[in-house]
Amino acid sequence: MIVSTTPTLEGHKIDAYYGIVVGEAVMGANVFKDLFASIRDIVGGRSGSYEEELTTARKLAFTELEHEARSMGANAVVGIDLDYQVIGDKGSMLMVSISGTAVKTSPL
Repeated sequence: MIVSTTPTLEGHKIDAYYGIVVGEAVMGANVFKDLFASIRDIVGGRSGSYEEELTTARKLAFTELEHEARSMGANAVVGIDLDYQVIGDKGSMLMVSISGTAVKTSPL
């Protein structure tokens, strides 16, 4: 499956547009990750635990997006938009949302 942020794919023509597809993943951060992230805020540095959660959420969202596109008969998704959000009462949840247009392509 080809995924791209661009509206076209170099070397391919778009034969059919199937519609918008979305992939979303929401991951909860636990109290220990929050504690260590707070310490990182004070002393500086990267929060490996949050980075791992974001990576996992992004991969899950892409998998969901590609699955939805395949189920429509698409072999590519163009115009991808990737968004990250912190949600929940205390910002304890991380959400990754990806959207794009499912298309059928063929080589030029």
